Amino acid sequence: MDQEYEVKMSALCRPVTRDGKTVQVDIYEDGTGGWILEVVDEYNNSTVWDEPFKTDQDALEEALAAIEEEGIDSLIGPDTEGLY
Repeated sequence: MDQEYEVKMSALCRPVTRDGKTVQVDIYEDGTGGWILEVVDEYNNSTVWDEPFKTDQDALEEALAAIEEEGIDSLIGPDTEGLY
């Protein structure tokens, strides 16, 4: 069965900058009432949390807490452009 699913993005999606580095925090519905948290860095590396969150606000708070506690560099991967 092929069903089209329209991704619903949260209004809480935003870029976050710390120490001169920026990541994009994306939060979107998982299709079952939960919210997926994904952080994308400047090199297009993506970090996605394994478990959905109950609300988009919970997801945003988790992303901001991770950035504050672990540092923004923990969510930035290598620049792989030109390696392939």
